[in-house]
Amino acid sequence: MEPLSEDREWELRRDLAAVFRVAARLGWNEQIGNHNSVMLPGDEPTFLINPRGLLFQEITASSLIVCDLAGNVLRGAGQLRKVALHIHARVHLRHPSAACVLHVHPRYLTALSLIEGGRLELSHHNDLLLHGRIAYDEGGVRPALDDTEGDRIAASLDGRTVLVMRHHGVTVVGPTIHDAFDELFLCERTAMYQLTATAAGGKLARLPEASLYRHTGPWGDVVDARLHLDAWRRVLDREEPDYAG
Repeated sequence: MEPLSEDREWELRRDLAAVFRVAARLGWNEQIGNHNSVMLPGDEPTFLINPRGLLFQEITASSLIVCDLAGNVLRGAGQLRKVALHIHARVHLRHPSAACVLHVHPRYLTALSLIEGGRLELSHHNDLLLHGRIAYDEGGVRPALDDTEGDRIAASLDGRTVLVMRHHGVTVVGPTIHDAFDELFLCERTAMYQLTATAAGGKLARLPEASLYRHTGPWGDVVDARLHLDAWRRVLDREEPDYAG
């Protein structure tokens, strides 16, 4: 594994802080709840995550804390929220390729999670790429208050990158921050289109399965995920430059 340089850590911090700020703009977070993490390169497994008690719009690159997979805060000021530990540490442990884990409550995916049998249908062109990458967790009947629930959530993600969590929200994983961010962004937009269409009372038109991409690799292999996050960072550099400090 590549050693962790100070420059590399700061780039990860700035990318993750940027995702928090964009999520705040888009209304993805639940008050001071929700959490996003990224594993740090190095021999010892540690991850960056937001400390307990901050709104997403308050988070800066330097305010992120470094924790080990047991939940100990190794660097930074603040506490790790217990729910964040039970979700993120268990997902990182079970899925080493999931370097980034985003857990949020965006409006449309969360609404989909509240509908019995709620699924993203094969109706928008975005679904051609998303179809087959999404798992639907039917067992989320309580918050993640222990590792048992965290392990159940982690197992529900096996082979998938998006977990729509019944009664709850969504968790998206990726090998990089930009992979997970862009997939989450497009998934939420697609849920918005679908729920808007169904609210109009019409029947969804279905696309042919022959058109499916059937891509199971990193999201950014087929879309401009890095360019998308870079574009948002340019906006933040102009309008909220404190995110990078």
